[in-house]
Amino acid sequence: MIQRYPAGKGKVLSVNVLLHLKKRKIVQNFLTFPLSSPYGQPMTPSTAVAAFTAETHADREIASQPEVWRKVAAVAPSLAGLLPAHGERVAAVGCGSSWFMSMAYAGVRESAGHGETDIYAGSEFNYDRKYDRIVAISRSGTTTETVELLAKTKIPSVVITGVAGSPVTEHATESIILDFADEESVVQTRWATAVLGLLRAHNGTDLLPLADQCELALAADLGELPNVEQFSFLGRGWTIGLANEAALKTREAAQFWAEAYPAMDYRHGPMSIAQKGRCTWAFGAIDKKLEEEIIATGALYESSIWDPMVHLVKAQRVAIALAKKRGLNPDYPRGLNRSVILN
Repeated sequence: MIQRYPAGKGKVLSVNVLLHLKKRKIVQNFLTFPLSSPYGQPMTPSTAVAAFTAETHADREIASQPEVWRKVAAVAPSLAGLLPAHGERVAAVGCGSSWFMSMAYAGVRESAGHGETDIYAGSEFNYDRKYDRIVAISRSGTTTETVELLAKTKIPSVVITGVAGSPVTEHATESIILDFADEESVVQTRWATAVLGLLRAHNGTDLLPLADQCELALAADLGELPNVEQFSFLGRGWTIGLANEAALKTREAAQFWAEAYPAMDYRHGPMSIAQKGRCTWAFGAIDKKLEEEIIATGALYESSIWDPMVHLVKAQRVAIALAKKRGLNPDYPRGLNRSVILN
């Protein structure tokens, strides 16, 4: 057995060395403080590092969401003819945050009774299935898997992107350009909610009250949320996509331990990690008995009467706060770029 975390300058610790260190009380619980984290610092909010204090692109982009949602509400009627009609069989595709927004969209559309909607990560599309329309999401318009999918299929498609003339627009049947929602930060925030907002508006949601509610989420006190050592995000139906997006934001911006589950599946094992000092966060209403079980673990329980997409804005703020507390610039997550382009 080998401990795979790097030690010092590329050294690998054998099990004997680990046992020796454990006797000296140097090794702690690997779930909260690895001997040498692959992230270059312990996976715990108590790490003694200098906080990153500068305002970031992500800060400004998160703060701009009420204005962006109002713009989306204004343009949504003119774009309705480009989006799937009632009863069409749809495949929603994307990568990363765009995949999770596709997941949320599919839940919204099906729950509204507008038609079957399957979800795919761009690399996993099933070309043998028959669809009336593909809805593809790509902020940069250059994501390799999405570009290749649209180039390969003959199914009518609409792509939602932030960049006019990008490769996805060359292959899609129709294009929707939301350039006012594009971002400077590598981490997606307002882009993801703008796209989901457009798709929700197309399925009957009034975005204007949500934009007003978003102002409250931006002003809300984060309390102890940036001080916990772990997050588990839960959702039901369309909010499972939001739970996954919140966990992704937390991991990529802050290099932080975050997981996401369908709420009822949380009982089937994952709840065993809930404890004091950690947080379980629910998007939308969950089973009352499950709430009680979570609270009984001692974990901080976060829920809200806000619309779940508004609640996601608070989660974005927490992710950025965690990153800064850990001395990280959330605009430039380690190992990530604005777009994933594969050679």
